[in-house]
Amino acid sequence: MSLPKAFLDEVRARVPVSDVIGRRIKLTRAGREFKGCCPFHHEKTPSFYVNDQKGFYHCFGCGVHGDVIRFLTDHDNLGFMDAVEQLANQAGLQVPKPSPEEQKKFQRQMSLYDLMESATKFYEAQLHRAENKKILEYLLTRGISLETIKSFRIGFSPDGDGLINHLKKSNYKTEDMIEAGLFKASERNQGETYPFFRSRVMFPVTDLQGRVVAFGGRVLPESYGGPTGKSAPKYINSPETAIFHKGRNLYALSRGRKAIGDGETVIVVEGYMDVIALAQAGFRAAVAPLGTALTETQVEELWRVMPEGARAPVLCFDGDTAGQRAASRALDRILPILKPDHSARFAFLPPEHDPDSLIKDEGSSAMQRVLDNAIGLFDMLWQEEIKDRNLTQPEAKAGLRASLVKKARQIPDQTVQEFYIHQINQKINDEFLSGGSGQKGGAFGRLRDFVRGPGRFGKVQPPGLHTPYRPSSAQVQPVRTSRLLKEKTLLAVMLNYPELFDEFGEKLGMLQIPNADYDALRQELVRLLSHPEEISQQIGGEAGPDGEINLDDQVLKQHLSDLGYGKILDAVFDRSLYLHAGFAKPGQPLDIVRQGWNETWERCQSRRQQETGG
Repeated sequence: MSLPKAFLDEVRARVPVSDVIGRRIKLTRAGREFKGCCPFHHEKTPSFYVNDQKGFYHCFGCGVHGDVIRFLTDHDNLGFMDAVEQLANQAGLQVPKPSPEEQKKFQRQMSLYDLMESATKFYEAQLHRAENKKILEYLLTRGISLETIKSFRIGFSPDGDGLINHLKKSNYKTEDMIEAGLFKASERNQGETYPFFRSRVMFPVTDLQGRVVAFGGRVLPESYGGPTGKSAPKYINSPETAIFHKGRNLYALSRGRKAIGDGETVIVVEGYMDVIALAQAGFRAAVAPLGTALTETQVEELWRVMPEGARAPVLCFDGDTAGQRAASRALDRILPILKPDHSARFAFLPPEHDPDSLIKDEGSSAMQRVLDNAIGLFDMLWQEEIKDRNLTQPEAKAGLRASLVKKARQIPDQTVQEFYIHQINQKINDEFLSGGSGQKGGAFGRLRDFVRGPGRFGKVQPPGLHTPYRPSSAQVQPVRTSRLLKEKTLLAVMLNYPELFDEFGEKLGMLQIPNADYDALRQELVRLLSHPEEISQQIGGEAGPDGEINLDDQVLKQHLSDLGYGKILDAVFDRSLYLHAGFAKPGQPLDIVRQGWNETWERCQSRRQQETGG
């Protein structure tokens, strides 16, 4: 007896064809597809194409064509059941026994899909009935267009017997409706049922194949006929059923698969309205969990549909304390499932916004800035561990390292784990053992308190649109420009010792740097140090008793990073700098720094004269 069609469809949906074929031949991305030399005939020019969206491969040379199961049977010479078992194991599924009972079970599941589709059409029709005009107006006032309503198949569940009568006309039984989660049996009145969703805006939830498997229902505001006070939960979701598993499905994943395959940024947000607002604003690869925190299984489902080499969805959280806690929980869930080329990034909204309100108030560009400020998994781990720690004592620093390593040990893949521990050691060395944490006073000394609290690792201000929740030292690939070492050294001295600007500012203004990025940083540095009140005004700083603006190097660097100079700052402070210019390190005696600056300046001028023949 053959396996149920629904099960085979599920296997095909969960295992991308490129994953299987890419382990056997070299594939390269070609737009939305992959291409390579056909494994079924000898060729030098690739004519073999793999399409994950459509779930098949095709060779334009020899004409071979098939799905992921067919590839294993033809290429690996496996029997059909052996191929299915291998793929099911990869997808985390159990192969059903080819028995009449299992066949009946899957046939019943197929009927549940039909039942849910019929209910979806009923809800859609109700939204556009004349008596429900006010409900449609509510959605329009929320900024949802008629086109989006149709695209997401948003509907309305009225009170009364409308749904049950509609389904009975299609010969569905009451027990089927209960099994699908559309109705519940009454505990008070034996034999009676009542609708699970009543007077709610309905959001259909689909599986990877686009079949409706569940619903989310939003209560209406009181002014639109909703309950008074807070007598009903804002959202309710379908219960677990034979075709719906809350911890596996993600809202809008099926409709976003094409955009994901095209390489668009995958954004995980909190709710239905956030996904819809993002889709309307052009962010087509937005998804959301279904009333629960993001699960390990949902993350793995995302990784499966994302292109190879780009499996790092952006997890977007509110910028308040609750959002930070949710991000911390997500971090703890992802670490134990990390593997090579599979990761995640973390983005934080301004505290007063969710994606829907941010886009309405400030436009899609504001949301894009939030995504651009997303930090990587390692930086999120570091930020979480230094939070609320007083790292002024050696034992506290040792405790930080021990805690970080303990977290890294949760990573099951040994290679990824080793790299994390190596980066932890490197980061600890950079922050505490290489002179990078030296403190100093001077003209820029006291404004640190307004930005980061006392000390370099003081309390970090809340995340937001213009203050991304990321460590100021987050690593970016440096721009290697060894020829400009002297110019980089002069920039580094002024960045680390802004109190010397009065002494060397004129020379910095005259410095010629034959590199557009470094010279742009130099010009911005001169401008800011000539007008330090600009930084002070933006963060609410005040002048000291003598009228001077008190800033420090960390404030200056963070401000430059916020202005978009983060990458070039990391290039200035690459690892080779202090090997050649130890005097530029923070915490050095100022007379040594002055001497080093002057000598470097003279060498720069001498080289310039030689190059120009002056």
